[in-house]
Amino acid sequence: MRRIACLALAALATTACGDNAPTQEEIDDAKARVERVAASTHLVRGALEMLGLMPVYSCGEPRRSFLNHAVEGLSSTVACATATVQALDDVTDAVVVTFPSGGCDVHGLRFTGRAVLEYRGGEDLMEMHADLREMAVDGQPLQAKVGYGTCADETRLFADVEGQVPGRAEHRFHINSRVGKREGLPIIGGTTLLFDGPGELTGPSGTDRITFTSLLYEVGNYLPKEGTALLETADGHRLNLAFQPVLWRVGKVEVTVDDKDPVTVPVVR
Repeated sequence: MRRIACLALAALATTACGDNAPTQEEIDDAKARVERVAASTHLVRGALEMLGLMPVYSCGEPRRSFLNHAVEGLSSTVACATATVQALDDVTDAVVVTFPSGGCDVHGLRFTGRAVLEYRGGEDLMEMHADLREMAVDGQPLQAKVGYGTCADETRLFADVEGQVPGRAEHRFHINSRVGKREGLPIIGGTTLLFDGPGELTGPSGTDRITFTSLLYEVGNYLPKEGTALLETADGHRLNLAFQPVLWRVGKVEVTVDDKDPVTVPVVR
């Protein structure tokens, strides 16, 4: 399991001061919750990056021709994976991507198992749905369905991911992410991932609700470069995390607990 870069939140204990500063108990609680969020979104990022291994369908191109070329390209860029095209019916083809038992390292993530990507339609409208429930990311089973629709009035991307929080016994998560649009950023298949959406973290103390807003990841990084995550905890507190870039892989996160004074902490993404 990769390092939990959010451990830098321990510095909150020494950087927070003043009459309206969070207490040490609130600091420790915030640190634990942020670590669970980071570990969960790490798997969501893995699901989206798996989707990005295949190029987005080129509108107007015959479906089978596109898939044959896409599979050739995938095999050349991810040599340790095998991909085959299977006809399912007159309007649907599937690409089956299989990783070796030892796994494949892609963008700092290790993929094992197999994924089934179904492409339905083509030329004027394409719907792609990928079932990743036979895969694992960094040894963690990936209970995920991802996909997109394109060639209509808009391109949509979704990732519905759930499972156990990596390294956190008795904690589970469910995140239903959608793409946030930003000029200059590709939807998938580039060097960045941008997503929004709701989620839940469930543990012995109850269920926390999460709302992600324009959370921007650069591939290979564990933490987001920018964006916000709002946690509404089971015991009635609000924890707001605002990520901001500083230099290269160094960033900072501004943590606000309820109406207390915010605390800014440096992090390594």
